Amino acid sequence: MSRHTITLIPGDGIGPEITEITRKIIQAAGVEIDWDLQPAGLPAIEEYQTPLPEKTINSIEKHRVCLKAPITTPIGSGYRSVNVTLRQHFDLYACVRPFKTFVGTKTRYPSIDLVVIRENIEDLYAGIETPKDAPETLQLIDFISEKLGKTVRKDSGISIKPISIRNSERIVIWAFEYAKKYRRKKVTAIHKANIMKFTDGLFLEVAKTVASRYPEIEFEDRIVDNMAMQLVQKPELYDILVCPNLYGDILSDLCAGLIGGLGMSPGGNIGESAAIFEATHGSAPKYAGQDKVNPSALILAAVLMLRHIKEEKAANAIEEALAAVIAEGRYVTYDLKQAGEIPAKSSEMGEAIIAALKKA
Repeated sequence: MSRHTITLIPGDGIGPEITEITRKIIQAAGVEIDWDLQPAGLPAIEEYQTPLPEKTINSIEKHRVCLKAPITTPIGSGYRSVNVTLRQHFDLYACVRPFKTFVGTKTRYPSIDLVVIRENIEDLYAGIETPKDAPETLQLIDFISEKLGKTVRKDSGISIKPISIRNSERIVIWAFEYAKKYRRKKVTAIHKANIMKFTDGLFLEVAKTVASRYPEIEFEDRIVDNMAMQLVQKPELYDILVCPNLYGDILSDLCAGLIGGLGMSPGGNIGESAAIFEATHGSAPKYAGQDKVNPSALILAAVLMLRHIKEEKAANAIEEALAAVIAEGRYVTYDLKQAGEIPAKSSEMGEAIIAALKKA
């Protein structure tokens, strides 16, 4: 078994608590990791006057793999989202979010097994925006009027939505390669090409071209609003959803709702130079220090990370131990308990997972 050095960002809010639980579980699974502990979020602002210090970026550049707990972006502070900054800095163009129902979770959908693969760099998250009343906004409004014959109100803020052939092609290829690796059967491209013909239309056109190279995998496309309805009505018809940035973000939360909430939802952000794995939920500062929040999302993010570094045996063992603890229902947090039942602490749930690992 190899020894790994991995950047570890405990984040803030509930982050440090669930990070420690996850670290102990990985250790119990027998994976040898030297953790390079690095700050981001509120602790980094206090010490370095930035939510993302250069030393943290340097650590990820060096080790190429990072496990990241939730991080708070202060609202109205002028600080940019750490998550968006990391994705764009490292060109982490592929966001993978698997959604799987565990027996014992509170959900109306007992058999969900979906993967959302989201383009991570462009679309409306590219950050090309101009504020209301700014000179450049007014110039842009005049340009649109002059060159395109379209009227935009003068009191508008503007966001620009770029969709490129390159980024569309590589995310769709990534989705099909993921399907091949994990023996998935179908890829569905999500778009709004009936309205946005030159952006979403381009994404769809590229998706169809790429799909033709993978005849062994079924391909189809769905308009995003119809897809939202389909996921609620008949999610069993779908497998992998490949999406532009914004639709992938929205449908990820919908899929999280199908499996019991964001507490069960991990994510990986992957590029050629680095990979960052994270819980997809927020930092929940009001619960910080209370030892009560479900640690499953970060544990499952660690499972994704272990698969990425080819520690498949440990990844499978952790996932199975987590599933066993949730199914038993004895040592689980409040969101996994029925009304009136006494919940376990986060740390108690972690200890139960370690005990299940030792039993296996």
